[in-house]
Amino acid sequence: MASKKYKLILGLITLIASTTFAQMGTGYSIFDSSVIPAKRQPQQNEFLNNTYNFPAKPRNQLEVGLSLGNIAISGDVDSRMPRLGFEAHVRKALGYVFSLRLQYVNGTPKGLNFQPSYNFQNNTAWKSSYANGQPVFYNYKTHVQDLGLQGLFSLSNIRFHKQKAGISIYVGGGIGASWYNVKVNALDAGNNPYTTLFTSVANGGDISYSNRKNIFKRLKDGMDNTYETDGESEGNRRPKLGKNTLRPSATVVAGVAFKLSSRVNLALEDRHTFVKSDLLDGQRWQEHPNGDPVLTPDYDSYNYLSLGINFNLGAKSVEPLWWLNPLDYAYSEINNPKHMKLPKPILDDTDGDGVTDQLDREPNTPSGCPVDSHGVTRDTDGDGVPDCKDKQLITPTECQPVDADGVGKCPDPACCTALSNLLAAKDSAMNACAGDYPSLSIKTASLTADTKALLASVATKLKDKPNCTITITAYPGASKKEQSLADKKLDAVKNYLVEKLGISADRVSVDKVIGGGDSNTIDIKSN
Repeated sequence: MASKKYKLILGLITLIASTTFAQMGTGYSIFDSSVIPAKRQPQQNEFLNNTYNFPAKPRNQLEVGLSLGNIAISGDVDSRMPRLGFEAHVRKALGYVFSLRLQYVNGTPKGLNFQPSYNFQNNTAWKSSYANGQPVFYNYKTHVQDLGLQGLFSLSNIRFHKQKAGISIYVGGGIGASWYNVKVNALDAGNNPYTTLFTSVANGGDISYSNRKNIFKRLKDGMDNTYETDGESEGNRRPKLGKNTLRPSATVVAGVAFKLSSRVNLALEDRHTFVKSDLLDGQRWQEHPNGDPVLTPDYDSYNYLSLGINFNLGAKSVEPLWWLNPLDYAYSEINNPKHMKLPKPILDDTDGDGVTDQLDREPNTPSGCPVDSHGVTRDTDGDGVPDCKDKQLITPTECQPVDADGVGKCPDPACCTALSNLLAAKDSAMNACAGDYPSLSIKTASLTADTKALLASVATKLKDKPNCTITITAYPGASKKEQSLADKKLDAVKNYLVEKLGISADRVSVDKVIGGGDSNTIDIKSN
């Protein structure tokens, strides 16, 4: 039955996780005043007006949760049988680290010793049914409940290198009250003691730790599940809650929660509760084979290991604060200021040249001297004299170095003679390209045999003078039709020279002069 319950709760958790995992929350805006309660609005207003450094704490959601888990008692009787318990709680954050939780736990742990006991005359649950000296195997079934208030401390939400995490690790402790009722399986269904069974098991062979699995099996097979006998209690000496003994308790807690969305998370938790009673398992006597039993000096406790699901409730509220990183706003403001008032930058310019001192490579530029983008005085001709003092702003390189006024001394006229010779050589080369080139009579874009023959002669001249270039010119009318036809004629002539006669395309230029001559004529001229 317990296995089916576990499967059911795991199935529900999986279903909720699958429908909410894609809805991960992303925190809240520090400027959203709708999540600030009325009593903290004055602080928020001061913060927004930059008269107070700290924003007001937002209203945060309330967590309610349920869990199922294994509950087991730590006492004088072995608690080896897993038992299902459940809890419900309400948790509220008082800050980013500390929160309070009111929790109710309910479970029915069982226990059974694998070693027999003989000296039980002080235990009221056994002495009325068994003679002293007969073996008994202590057992119990305890219905225990607890209501407690705990303080929990979050260990994982204050992060210096990441905005937030999908898990929350917490520890804590608290106080409360436990009430419990213990039953013992001392008699079978016919209200007869298990004398024969207990004696058989006790005298049947190896009673040792290594053989306890076999011992448990024999006991469980031979005993029923009635638990009909009241376990030993403290009577009326202690407070009662109905038929239950009521005792104070203290609890320590450690857990980790896994966020599924901004409103849903799963929690794996271990809670250990200390109860001021040694009778949670119905046994408090330490047996001595050669003497009377004595009271054990320790108190019992119980452990609850659980897996639960928690929901965050509340409108116009942020997530519970243990999910938020309080450093988020500070780091965001440092990286991308939106709220802080930044003073207007003051950029000094000591020499007044228009370039700030931080970027000025010449911090003492004379007044009135133009500078470049680095604050260095301009020297257009590169003669070493700044423009503001240069009486010859453009001094040719061949006339440098210059005097203090930036005036250079040009070399002897021999340089001019060389320059003249150079220009003459260029003119001669240009004249060498001059020559008689034929005019072509072309009416269509198709070249005739005569036209191709004339172009062959042009190609021969160009190949003889590889530095020469030509321009072919057409004279269309103003209409688009005539201009289009002229383009086709020019392309046909150039393509024939380039593709058929091997003249480089960059040596042949084309031109159109509208109305400049006969539209059926194409002239060829050297450049």
